[in-house]
Amino acid sequence: QVQLVESGGGLEQAGGSLRLSCVVFGNIFSINVMGWFRQAPGKQRELAAAITSGGSTNYTDSVKGRFTISRDNAKNTVYLQMNSLKPEDTAVYYCSARDTNWRWYWGQGTQVTVSS
Repeated sequence: QVQLVESGGGLEQAGGSLRLSCVVFGNIFSINVMGWFRQAPGKQRELAAAITSGGSTNYTDSVKGRFTISRDNAKNTVYLQMNSLKPEDTAVYYCSARDTNWRWYWGQGTQVTVSS
């Protein structure tokens, strides 16, 4: 079993920066993909960024050049560094993980609000 705990969300001004953290508990060695999804009310959930166990990354077009996903294996933590924030980035951000059996795990979500 895997549990994910997010933190770092909050209020930020447009153009500012914010860093989200996701601590992974449980059978961390079974995880091969970590990602950050986001969802605004009434809208589809979308993948913002992902990182594989091999270190390769993937970003949705709207955040390329502004967001960076990274990990610290010693701390069992995945980060999402968000720079040049825009009001359209406002959403609930969910840390997610996929294990070697293609089972998905989800955090509780953290609210990110960007003011104009």
